[in-house]
Amino acid sequence: MYEQHFSFRCKPFELLPNPDFLFQSSTHKKAITYLEYGIKEKVGFILLTGEIGSGKTTLIRNFIKNLNSSVKLSRINNTKVSSQQLISMINEDFGLDVEGKNKTKLLSELNDFLIDQYSKKSQPILLIDEAQNLSPNLLEEIRLLSNLETDRAKLLQIILVGQPEMNKTLMLPEMMQLRQRININYHISPLTIDETIKYITHRLTIAGNTGVMKFQGDMSELIYRFSRGIPRLINILCDFALLTTFVEGKKEVSSDIVREVVKDLESRDYSYISQDTVISEENNKDDDPAYRALAGDMALRIIELEEAVKRSIGEITSLSDRIGLLEAEVAKIKSVESDDQLNVLLQRMSILEKRTTSSEGEVTDSHDKTNEKSLANHAESLKNILSNVNNKLKNI
Repeated sequence: MYEQHFSFRCKPFELLPNPDFLFQSSTHKKAITYLEYGIKEKVGFILLTGEIGSGKTTLIRNFIKNLNSSVKLSRINNTKVSSQQLISMINEDFGLDVEGKNKTKLLSELNDFLIDQYSKKSQPILLIDEAQNLSPNLLEEIRLLSNLETDRAKLLQIILVGQPEMNKTLMLPEMMQLRQRININYHISPLTIDETIKYITHRLTIAGNTGVMKFQGDMSELIYRFSRGIPRLINILCDFALLTTFVEGKKEVSSDIVREVVKDLESRDYSYISQDTVISEENNKDDDPAYRALAGDMALRIIELEEAVKRSIGEITSLSDRIGLLEAEVAKIKSVESDDQLNVLLQRMSILEKRTTSSEGEVTDSHDKTNEKSLANHAESLKNILSNVNNKLKNI
C-alpha cells in the first residue's frame, strides 16, 4: 500500500518467514552453526527453541534452502495429531504411499525406506516444527523412530523446533530417555537493542530505502522497550509506523509516530511473551540473555574443540604406528649380540638413507665425493647413536 510512497521495492516488514530477509544476529548465527554441525556430524536429536516471533521459521526455511541434494527431508508442521497420523504424515512427506495402511505397515515401510536411503548414501531428516504441541506419548513415538538404525549409524536424524514450553514437557520423568538423546539444545535469544536497530536497517536496505527511519531522539528505546528484541514484534511496530507515516503524508518516521503506535499496540495486547519466560526471568537470574550468550559461546567452543580432536585422529594414528615401528626396531637392536651383526644393520640403514636422499633430489651423483663424505659422517653418527642405544638396552 505504501511501497510507492517510500520508494520501496517490496514491503520491508511483512509477517512472512521469508529467508531472503534473514538477519543473522549473534544468536541466529550460533543456531545456524549448531544446525550445520548437527547435520554434518549426523547427531541423533537437535532441539531448537525460541519465543513466538523470534525468527525460528525464517531460520529453518533458510536452513532448508541451503541443504545439499543428498538430504531427504520430511517436515511436519501439524503436531496436534494422533500417533498413526504422525507416522502417516512422515511417510507421505518422504514420498511413500500411505493410503489404507495401518501403523504397523507404515512403520515397516518407513524402516525399509530409511535402509534404502542409507544404502544410497542419502541422509533422511525429520524436522518437526511447533514441537511444543507434541504430547508426551507422541514424543515417545518420535524417540522410538530414532531406534531405527544399523550397526554403524542412525537411519533417521530428528530436528525438533518449538517454543520454550517444550522444555517443560521434556523435564517430565517419563521423558528422561528422550532428554538423554538430545545432542544439541539451543535457544534463540531476543535481539539486543543494537541488533534491533541493525535488524530494521537490514530489512529497509533490502526494501530499498533506509532513510525512512533515522532513529532520532528516543525512537530506538521506544522500539526496543515494546518489542524486547522479538523480530515479529519489531515487524508489527515498524509496519504500523510506516503506515501511519504514509497516512499523514510524511516521508520519514518520527519518534512521535512510533510513540503513538506503541501506545495503540500495547492497548491491544500485541506484546506477548510466554509465561515460562516471564517466570524464568523473575526467578532465575542465570537465564538472562547475557547468560545464554555465554552458554552459547561455551557450547560453540566445545564443538570447535571436538572438531579439532577429530581432525587430529589421523595424526594420532600415524604417530601410534610410528611408535610401534620404533618399538620393533628397538627390539631388533636389543637382540643384536655382535659387532658384525650391528655392522650389517648399519650398512642396511646407510643404503636406505642413501636411497631416500637420492629420491628427494638431494643426491644426484652417486660418485660425488662431497655427498659421500656427508653420508659417511651421517653413518658414523648413526653408528654411535645405535651403539649407545645398544649399551643402554643391555643394562635393562
